[in-house]
Amino acid sequence: MARIAGVDIPNEKRVVTSLTYIFGIGPTSAREICDRCEIDPETKTHALTDDQTRLIRNLIEKDFQVEGALRSEVSMNIQRLKDIGCYRGLRHRRNLPARGQNTKNNSRTRKGPKSRPGAKKR
Repeated sequence: MARIAGVDIPNEKRVVTSLTYIFGIGPTSAREICDRCEIDPETKTHALTDDQTRLIRNLIEKDFQVEGALRSEVSMNIQRLKDIGCYRGLRHRRNLPARGQNTKNNSRTRKGPKSRPGAKKR
């Protein structure tokens, strides 16, 4: 199993698909990485040579922000919104949808299960 950016990527899948297991790399970025490293996207991960793996690893380190650094930047951005008290920050603070979705009937994922006034507590 190849280890890139601190993530074990699966061996039996195509390179393009296995690169998407890294947080911050989607299908488009994975295709771009394969093009820049001159690797056939249809190649299985276990068929990569050590040089190709090293090339991918170096390219991701140099040009992409992935995993821990990206997660911390996203959380800092959300914290900044909360601190300045903008509308999106307030929505994050109250754990409600921040992008204009309707909340009268939907958004149960963010709001949690319905609290019914007469329901028994188990």
